[in-house]
Amino acid sequence: MVKGIKKRIKNQSIGDAAISVLTYVFFAAFAFICIYPFYYIFINTISSNELSQKGLIIFLPRELHIQNYLKAIKIPGLLDAAVISVGRTVIGTLLTVGTTAFLGFMFTRETLWCRKFWYRFVIITMYFNAGIIPWFLTMRNLHLTNNFWGYILPAVVSPFYIILAKTFVESIPKELQQAAEIDGAGTMKIFLRVIMPVIKPIMATVAIFAAVGQWNAFQDTLLLMTDDKLYSLQFILYQYINQASSLKQLVNSSSSSAVAQSIATVQTATSIRMTVTILVVAPILLIYPIFQRYFVKGIMIGAVKG
Repeated sequence: MVKGIKKRIKNQSIGDAAISVLTYVFFAAFAFICIYPFYYIFINTISSNELSQKGLIIFLPRELHIQNYLKAIKIPGLLDAAVISVGRTVIGTLLTVGTTAFLGFMFTRETLWCRKFWYRFVIITMYFNAGIIPWFLTMRNLHLTNNFWGYILPAVVSPFYIILAKTFVESIPKELQQAAEIDGAGTMKIFLRVIMPVIKPIMATVAIFAAVGQWNAFQDTLLLMTDDKLYSLQFILYQYINQASSLKQLVNSSSSSAVAQSIATVQTATSIRMTVTILVVAPILLIYPIFQRYFVKGIMIGAVKG
């Protein structure tokens, strides 16, 4: 890759080569700024907790160990919260993607009764928000407090995602649908057999947005859930960051070999915060490589056009 860049620069004029060098330097610095915080947190979780507490771990890990992770997974409630977060992310993403794809398709069908009215009825909710209190009262009246479906149902229909899907479907030649209709295919068959295989890029794009939104959400837990069995991983992280000092004592005292522990592996407030942060952030980072090849295409084609 470096050789290819050098070869490209050699074949350019001095001005173009200077601009290319500055561009590469700028984006390399930008990439470093984006990546370094995650790298910094990670190396502090596998380094001596004493040195980490003193702020001495900057670029390279020292006195490597994995005790922080082994002890973090034993924190009460963490695994249950992980199950809730994975469940809401998987189920919520599947339902959101399916609903978005279907509504995006239906809003392009001229045969849909009052199509323009229903489309505008959905889109107008992007611009008006009643606020937290009416939202909470609505959720309570629907019996979605202390209910796992309180995480899922409010996010199933998203106007922004529907706009992306509708615009993407409109870019598909209508002849495909017309040919299916001539062969006797109904609305659902056209959607499942003709539209869905073609709109995979926008579905992957919506899947990324929906999965990240579900995984990172914690305010709905704060407002709707009082049952600790329904706490999400992000809400647990929020609590642990605020209570890291007391949590370190719980983790250290629960270890069977606490007396014999090396000072390098004794839990500190800093090690608790950073370890739990990595455990919470790492899974969602795996989503991007899976859907990356669809992402740019989905955004470009599904973007709102004038």
